[in-house]
Amino acid sequence: MSVPAAVVFDLDGVLLDSEQRWNEAKEAVTRTAGGSWREQAPETMMGMSSPEWSAYMRDELAVPMSAERINDAVVERMAAGYTDELPLLPGAVDATRALAARWRLGLASSSNREIIDAFLDIAGLRDEFAVTLSSEEVGRGKPAPDVYLEAARRLGADPRACVAVEDSGNGLRAAAAAGMAVIAVPNPHYPPPADALALAAAAVAAPGDVTPELVESVAASRP
Repeated sequence: MSVPAAVVFDLDGVLLDSEQRWNEAKEAVTRTAGGSWREQAPETMMGMSSPEWSAYMRDELAVPMSAERINDAVVERMAAGYTDELPLLPGAVDATRALAARWRLGLASSSNREIIDAFLDIAGLRDEFAVTLSSEEVGRGKPAPDVYLEAARRLGADPRACVAVEDSGNGLRAAAAAGMAVIAVPNPHYPPPADALALAAAAVAAPGDVTPELVESVAASRP
């Protein structure tokens, strides 16, 4: 790959400093409902689609509610928090707009559709993304490649001609499994394992460091 056809962003941990918020919301719902929170639950659920983590909370964390109600309760907490303050990461908006001026952009996120739409509207980035996709809209969440493959299909691009931007171990694995070149923005709160980070062609400290020049360099490094 020498010329990228499209760039596909993850959302949580890449454009938003939100992984901790998700875990706080899930923990609050678990404890309020009388479930049993586990220390390893955040890492276990990272990358799961909403049907997957809702079922995990019901079955493994003993939350005495239906998966649908668990999902709704967590999303309600997240949406309220975003209305109060959207936790944009440094340079996220500028980087998105700079790349959108050059390539078609996709968003391939584990967040629910309602949360993706709230982000796009509050951040003023709806026009920058040609395609947005939640993993709840495909068969499997990350680390399965489904959400990235479907994003590429909707973008009309060969996944092998796309560059993905990811932060977590499961996200890096998903993008790489889809055949995309990957730029890592390692999450400082939940750093990806070394084997997952090794799948990335480049790593940067913040989304603002994902420049058109870096995307071109990563694309050019692929066979």
